Amino acid sequence: MTAALTIYRTSVGKKFVMAITGIIGYGFVIGHMIGNLKVFLGATAFNEYAEFLRTVGEPLLPARTLLWIIRIVLLAAVTLHVYSAIMLTRQAQVSRPVRYASQKKIQATFASLTLRWGGVAIFLFLIYHLLHFTFGVVHPDFRLESGASGLTHPDAYHNVVTGFTNPLVVIVYLLALAALAMHMFHGVWSMFQTLGLNGQTTDKFFRGLAIASAVVLFLGFSSVPISVLAGFVK
Repeated sequence: MTAALTIYRTSVGKKFVMAITGIIGYGFVIGHMIGNLKVFLGATAFNEYAEFLRTVGEPLLPARTLLWIIRIVLLAAVTLHVYSAIMLTRQAQVSRPVRYASQKKIQATFASLTLRWGGVAIFLFLIYHLLHFTFGVVHPDFRLESGASGLTHPDAYHNVVTGFTNPLVVIVYLLALAALAMHMFHGVWSMFQTLGLNGQTTDKFFRGLAIASAVVLFLGFSSVPISVLAGFVK
């Protein structure tokens, strides 16, 4: 434990933690997007998918146990990712308290230049997203229904459709998805670089993967609110 903390105090250690937690987040958003696309199969299929998430692991584990384990792992990953990013920024500021008189961004992309602010935007949006669809605090018509076990749970399809009827909400989601796409574009490439899996022979592949990830995630996630607002999903 002491050795791990010693390594983590270095910038390399923090970047390694960001890469590992980034992989966890990357896998989650891919799976989350695939699940969201089931809304195009209709209310029954989408609600069955939501029920699967609540009951997966039964009868070995009680209902929602595995779901909460996944949530805790994701919360820990997000916390470590954000904390490491903040600490890296502070280390960079301490190591160079006086700014250069002139700075030139030679190879930096727009995504890398806005990576930190994009991360902040994504974090704030994540809180809003949970309040919107998980807890229903800021939802206009959050509906709960009783399951076979007697426990109440959200009516997933209804909540998605009614949640995206407001154009302003859809715009907020699209802006957040744009920030996520830029974050993924830079993050997917850099995490493989940090882990030492990228080199001259694989650089084009990982850059292509980063571009594809950003485009697919944006189109996949945004297709749901746009389709609801346009009346294709109702």
